[in-house]
Amino acid sequence: MSNFRSLTPSRRGVLAAGGAVGIGALLAACGGGKGSGSANGGTGGGAWSFTDDRKKKVSLDRTPQRIVAFTGTAAALHDFGIDDQIVGVFGPTKLKNGKADPQAGGIDVDRVAIIGNEYNQFNVEKYASLRPDLLITNMYEPDALWFVPDDRKDKITQLAKSVAITSSRVSLVKIIERYAELAASLGADLKAQQVTADKARFEKASAALRKAAKSHPVKVLACSGSANLFYASNPGINADLMYYKSLGVDLIVPDHLDKGGYFESLSWENADKYQADLLLLDSRTATLQPKDLAAKPSWAQLPAVKAGQITPWSSEPRFSYAGSAPLIEALTKAIESAKKVN
Repeated sequence: MSNFRSLTPSRRGVLAAGGAVGIGALLAACGGGKGSGSANGGTGGGAWSFTDDRKKKVSLDRTPQRIVAFTGTAAALHDFGIDDQIVGVFGPTKLKNGKADPQAGGIDVDRVAIIGNEYNQFNVEKYASLRPDLLITNMYEPDALWFVPDDRKDKITQLAKSVAITSSRVSLVKIIERYAELAASLGADLKAQQVTADKARFEKASAALRKAAKSHPVKVLACSGSANLFYASNPGINADLMYYKSLGVDLIVPDHLDKGGYFESLSWENADKYQADLLLLDSRTATLQPKDLAAKPSWAQLPAVKAGQITPWSSEPRFSYAGSAPLIEALTKAIESAKKVN
């Protein structure tokens, strides 16, 4: 991911201001656990429990009916069929023009209450007014609840129990499976036609990417740009990059990683350290895009940039089959059309 995920407040500030790398630069994740839900699913009857990736068993008298979640988390659950139970979200939800942020996926952003649209905007009073049963978010470092501000964490977690799903250092497939478990515990039907169709599309896309990576061997660099630094992301930590690499994509591994291991930060003068044929460029709304980077001479001189071989990278992927399949398809298409330029 990007330097977003860094541990220090200063790096979080960089992220919030728009100077981050992919989610690969986030925080370190913790291991997985086993999930369990009530037999009554989302009906609200009977006790409910789920063991999250902090290895904490969260138990309630009934299946949660009022859920507040990180936007990307809510979007993943929505893809598995959990929708009406989600009453509020926090994280990138609406763009400045009022349209849905890409991280919101299929969520109706005008229906849910937005607790905060950016990092550190979490409105505790508004959260409390929703009378939440449960808070759900990603986790990039042990016990660190993504987009839940540290200075308000204790107050927030006293208002409702929380569930955290690890989101890095584990392959994309494993995280999607955990979200499926969680959704099932909340009442989702994983055998529903749309869910099974989404899974089939994901599997087909993965097979196509494996084939493309073998027949079109090009070097790929996942990266992100800020005003002062160019970040080369580590495919050994980012869940999506780990998965792409397992399918045979030749992703460049930075050799001088910053603390935390998510990326290597380079001055723009050294942006050409890694000679890639294809750039996977962080596409989050808080990061700089090709039009923003065009004025930087070192960017313009990169072989992949000269060749127009840049493809968007959703460095905070939606952890569902529906959310990830299009990303894999787009990468496959980019690899198939890329030529060696080094």
